[in-house]
Amino acid sequence: MKKNILIINGPNLNMLGKRDKNHYGTMTLDDINNLIKKENYFDYIFFQSNHEGAIIDRIQALDYDGLVINAGAYTHTSIAIHDALEIVEVPKVEVHLSDISNREDFRKINFITSVCDKTITNMKEQGYIEAVKYLQRKLNVIK
Repeated sequence: MKKNILIINGPNLNMLGKRDKNHYGTMTLDDINNLIKKENYFDYIFFQSNHEGAIIDRIQALDYDGLVINAGAYTHTSIAIHDALEIVEVPKVEVHLSDISNREDFRKINFITSVCDKTITNMKEQGYIEAVKYLQRKLNVIK
């Protein structure tokens, strides 16, 4: 039986393909989800919300073996998402499409990186694939 991986995308990521393509690339969120599905080692649960509480509720469902999260702007503002992630005892990977450390000053504040096992930035959609590959190794699916 395959392990379940939860992929969470936060606010405005439903607008990928329409947002600044220099920072976020040209793919839509559906395109990215379809790209992830090609990494056929896991069963995937995809979740996107523009609402902080909905993201927290989804994290707290605890029905998955690993987690990939792009919390979007909540990365820089949400202690509540940090606290929810801190509770979860599965491997967690934070992903950002752009290089948040070389953007506006407010994006340099990151409340969730300290409670994730790995952070991947500035790889556009390929960052999600790298996150899944990390979970494959971490969960002993492949070496």
